[in-house]
Amino acid sequence: MTARKTGNGVESVYAAAQEWVTRALRTDDSLFTPGKAIWSSTWLQRLHKLYGQDEDPALPGYYGKLRGLLGDSEPEVFQLMSEILYVQYLIHYGLTEKTQVENINLVLNEWPAQNIEIPERLIAGLTPGIARVGAQYSQGLTQFVGYLIEFAERWKELPMEERTLLLEDPWLFKEFSGGESFPQELFRGQVYLTQRNALLHLVFPDIFEPAISENHKHMIANKLSSSSFVNEAGTDVDRKILQIRQTIEAELGRDFDFYDEGLLERWWNNASAYKPEITPPGNPLESIATKTFLPAQFLRNIKHLLEEKHQVIFQGPPGTGKTYLARELARALAGSGDRVTLVQFHPSYAYEDFVEGFRPTLRDGQPGFELRDGLLKRTSDTARSNPHSDYYLIIDEINRGNLAKVFGELYFLLEYRDEEITLQYSNEPFSLPDNLYIIGTMNTADRSIALVDLALRRRFYFVEFQPAEEPIKGVLRRYLQENSRGMEWVADVVDEANRRLDETQAAIGPSYFMKPGLTEADVELRWKHSVLPYIEERLFGASDRLAEFDLAVLRRAVNGAAVGQPPTDELDVGDCD
Repeated sequence: MTARKTGNGVESVYAAAQEWVTRALRTDDSLFTPGKAIWSSTWLQRLHKLYGQDEDPALPGYYGKLRGLLGDSEPEVFQLMSEILYVQYLIHYGLTEKTQVENINLVLNEWPAQNIEIPERLIAGLTPGIARVGAQYSQGLTQFVGYLIEFAERWKELPMEERTLLLEDPWLFKEFSGGESFPQELFRGQVYLTQRNALLHLVFPDIFEPAISENHKHMIANKLSSSSFVNEAGTDVDRKILQIRQTIEAELGRDFDFYDEGLLERWWNNASAYKPEITPPGNPLESIATKTFLPAQFLRNIKHLLEEKHQVIFQGPPGTGKTYLARELARALAGSGDRVTLVQFHPSYAYEDFVEGFRPTLRDGQPGFELRDGLLKRTSDTARSNPHSDYYLIIDEINRGNLAKVFGELYFLLEYRDEEITLQYSNEPFSLPDNLYIIGTMNTADRSIALVDLALRRRFYFVEFQPAEEPIKGVLRRYLQENSRGMEWVADVVDEANRRLDETQAAIGPSYFMKPGLTEADVELRWKHSVLPYIEERLFGASDRLAEFDLAVLRRAVNGAAVGQPPTDELDVGDCD
């Protein structure tokens, strides 16, 4: 019986984890340079002190802030930090091997100017991972790594014989990994619990599950223990799951994963909606913040606006992630993709499509008309019949429709949710249910669209997605630092192009270049075939300025400019979003 994952080369993860246990936990040895005491109390205490300092908010991204914290430390501190990052990457899958190695080498070899090679056998352990913590997770990386540093320092305070005892007893090890001696702030939220569960699985993969979400563990234990899999009521959650595994393995006659199809449905309440490993239920806003590189507070603010008025509009230029965030946020807040409906407005979209109207029909061979419910009415009826769940309607490109005609008398209901109106075709009373939320997106760069009238603006909260303003401003740079190290210059080029465009509502958004493993060839293709045609349209009537936006010209302009600062050159033509 074992809780180990199988396939996809994951054996290399367990081999690397065991090497870490042997070298770093049993002794003070290094993973990358065997024979050198890197995991010693001396260097762990030094790193812990540095890591515990206040971060400089002016420095960009996790690695920018980490560079500021480590300062001019000894090379051993940088190497220890890089090996801790390696252990963190053993847990996580979602980043490419190239990105992980580049990030480790940045700390190991570039900052202290060393030339240490990561052994190939250890590199092999990076890609498979044991759990998806989020495709991009810089928002939580500080806490993930902070827990590992805290654990390792306290581990080294133990006498050697006690360390040996703990490495032979998984339950004593678990007790130590979350004991009272740890700072209590580590126990707040899902980050600590997730990292502790990951550590338990790395060190004792036969005992502790790769289901590192604490919520998932309790769901498994509670749901399946009610099926008489557990004999001891009230025991530790991991002991419960171990008993459940023993019983199910006897039933199936083989090893299994609790996320296997057929077994997932036995404990997961929303198994048909989305994969638990991809969208953990513990803290959905934190998960989205990690994935989008947007601050969690920004998302909490949107959630608050939705709770207060029930409808918001995301407005900004194309490429700023409005629709993507609307879908991610709606799925997370609804708890299921089945409770999210998306429609895109266009000039021919009408009240009859949205609310209700007569539609052509053929009955008994005779043409005629029948009254049919529109999308909003159908969605409202579904939400009203399920009052304990929230439903979301996403209206993409909301201002492309003739809003006064599409919404009709519903303008009133958007403001007065607790009242009814009489619909113009059916003459039936209708109201918008309190558990239906609306998220609209609006492209501010589209000149062909009339401005949204004030009546609608009064009924929606508006959230700006402007590339020159936070939180959108730093998204591309943070993304590139995590996924395409060495390509951060692209963010400078985009900033410079927007400065020259000097058109806030039509700036170039970050999503054009948010591609894992972005290369210079990718940038050139996307600039030539996507960005330049867009700029050319914006410069209609001023085509002589198009040369200013040649990629090579922009690269020369930003060459040598400080990261994050507005670059200047001989073509200083203004600032833009």
